[in-house]
Amino acid sequence: MPLPAGERHHIALGVFYALATSVVGSSAAAVAKYLGSELSGWLIVWIQYALCTLIMLPWLVRRGPRALQTRHPWQHLVRALGGWLGFTCYYLALPLIPLVDASLLRAAAPLWVPLVVWIAFRQQVPALRWVALTTGFAGVVMILRPDTGMVQFGHLLGLTAGLALAISMSYTRSLSRSEPAARVLFYYFFIALLASTPMAMVHWQPIPVALWPGLLFIGGSIYLTMVLYTRAYSLAPTSLVAPLGYVAVPLAALFDWLVWDQLPRGTVLAGSALVITSGVLAVTLGARQRSEH
Repeated sequence: MPLPAGERHHIALGVFYALATSVVGSSAAAVAKYLGSELSGWLIVWIQYALCTLIMLPWLVRRGPRALQTRHPWQHLVRALGGWLGFTCYYLALPLIPLVDASLLRAAAPLWVPLVVWIAFRQQVPALRWVALTTGFAGVVMILRPDTGMVQFGHLLGLTAGLALAISMSYTRSLSRSEPAARVLFYYFFIALLASTPMAMVHWQPIPVALWPGLLFIGGSIYLTMVLYTRAYSLAPTSLVAPLGYVAVPLAALFDWLVWDQLPRGTVLAGSALVITSGVLAVTLGARQRSEH
């Protein structure tokens, strides 16, 4: 049965927002990798969250302190720390490994989600999603290349970024049932800023004026990706929007080639195919399970 014209428009707009999220996020990651040769990742992530918190301040001034009242402080804390750890490990990995490797390991987050919701929320996970998870992790192993006798530290950071992002995603989904998006975002940015501060102070250094445009771009881009991401999920089904996040992987490969003259290894390409296929399957099965309930 054909969809009504209005619904088709909403879905098309949701797809556009999802693709824009990948483009903006990949561009910010490429800039972060470029700046990582001169600035510590700890400092970059602190500036990112400081800028995002500043952008949210007008909302807080308009709404007042009551806008922050919540019955779920611990969920906000876990969600924020998961997001902070994910970005921190990602930025620390970028100077050590190719952008496509780091992006793919982070993009493997949907594979971790069934495990997180099973442990944290005691939700039953269908057998097929465990199959998708196992297949996806086979792809992750291909990227890590343990056969070489040593897994690079940068790859372990990328793997941790994916797990932390999965925790953040799972708690965001739980909070979205009862909390407005702006409140979730403010708590995320502010708590992440506080968590970033100690290590940023340890690694503090004078920042050349020439690097500030890139830092401002990263901060603004991360805020924009959060807005685009939220809009995409409000307009189109999860089963359609979530897989589009993997567009970030070929974009990362393109940046690797254009900026750093790096092409992905054959094992990375094969592992990417497994991770992306398994991730799409996991998201599709999850959306189908929610619709049945």
